[in-house]
Amino acid sequence: MIEADITIKGSVCLTMDRDLTVIEDPFIAIQGERIVYVGQYSNTIEQKYLSKKEISIPNSIILPGLINTHTHVPMVFFRGIADDLPLMEWLNHHIFPLEMKFVNKEMVYWGALLACAEMICSGTTTFCDGYFYPGRIARAAMETGLRVFLGLGFFDREEDVEASARANAETAKYFIEKWQHISPLVTPALFPHAPYTCRPETMKAIKEVAEDYRTLFITHLAETKEEVEIIRERYGLTPVRLLSSCGILDERTLLVHCNWLDQEEIEILAQSGTRVSHNAESGMKLASGLSPIPELIKKGICVGLGTDGCASNNDHDLIREMGSVAYAHKLVNRDPTIIDARQVLLLATREGARALGKEEEIGSIEVNKKADIIIIDTCHPRLQPLYNPYSQIVYAANGDNVCTTICNGRILLENRRLTTLDLQNILKEVERIACSIRKEKL
Repeated sequence: MIEADITIKGSVCLTMDRDLTVIEDPFIAIQGERIVYVGQYSNTIEQKYLSKKEISIPNSIILPGLINTHTHVPMVFFRGIADDLPLMEWLNHHIFPLEMKFVNKEMVYWGALLACAEMICSGTTTFCDGYFYPGRIARAAMETGLRVFLGLGFFDREEDVEASARANAETAKYFIEKWQHISPLVTPALFPHAPYTCRPETMKAIKEVAEDYRTLFITHLAETKEEVEIIRERYGLTPVRLLSSCGILDERTLLVHCNWLDQEEIEILAQSGTRVSHNAESGMKLASGLSPIPELIKKGICVGLGTDGCASNNDHDLIREMGSVAYAHKLVNRDPTIIDARQVLLLATREGARALGKEEEIGSIEVNKKADIIIIDTCHPRLQPLYNPYSQIVYAANGDNVCTTICNGRILLENRRLTTLDLQNILKEVERIACSIRKEKL
């Protein structure tokens, strides 16, 4: 007998491995934080494993934990507070003033806990964040058991260009050294906000630190047409060309949005190996644009999916995001075949892992990979009958259909109940803080 901490049985498993293997009547065994067996169920196989915890859901789809490549989790506090506005007006006249007044360590911590609860309940096991007080976000993620890429945000605030760049570089070094060995679930990353809020000198200084520590460099880029014109007027270059001239584009750079690209810029991204986080719902809601993802994929550019913050998307449901991605690109290209359900699910799993540089550890269900696994209960009127599990997830399911979430071999959601969080206490604290925001706003 082989001891296992968890064994899982279900109807079908979408492994999302390189061969896109689909297993009917799957059996999965987990020891500690890793997967030790994946295959078709049989009495012989099951009898080999002595399991401490057995999960058996007859009508279910098993798949890798979803990977959200772009979030600002504390912004759950601004969910629905300034909707239906253009991006620059939304940012400058609503979000930035609210952040100046209300963002503090307590707000960030409770907002991050609420966002983590939402992500666990909708099947996300890894998220890549960028916000203020990242230590409080890390604390929330570690308490909940989620895997986090912890991005420290940067803005230029000093007039002295060189002094600002030096100060930001020192802050970046301190941050990485503090957090790089805290927890196997926490990976520090550097997140200068955007080229219109961080000068090239700051971008280059932070990128040098990222390279020294071989960590992820993230920035918003080409989100709106207005942003492209601002950068062109300021520097004589488009955003992609500007970052390319600064030596910033490579496989450890993740560009968020990339809604406004020309053909030459796409080639620059492809040649440099730069990765892209696609946030379709945010771009549609703010009418800021839609990245040419089908073309990027054809050029071999790695693309992951992100929800963005709840102020610009209103939820962290990556399953809903997948459906929006598929619908948006079909409509814009007037081609129902431009991107299919299986491709979209890849972006939310294996390709998302590659975008974060973690494809050897997460993003698919394979032996020796981390046990990041979710289960969708298909015993629901919306999910029956089941013919194509890829289509069912992308076009019919939403986060509420997730019944089990496992991250790093730990069960975070079981029978739709959170196992690591006191949700009622979180909701009470969130409402307490929201009351002060509500009074100010109204």
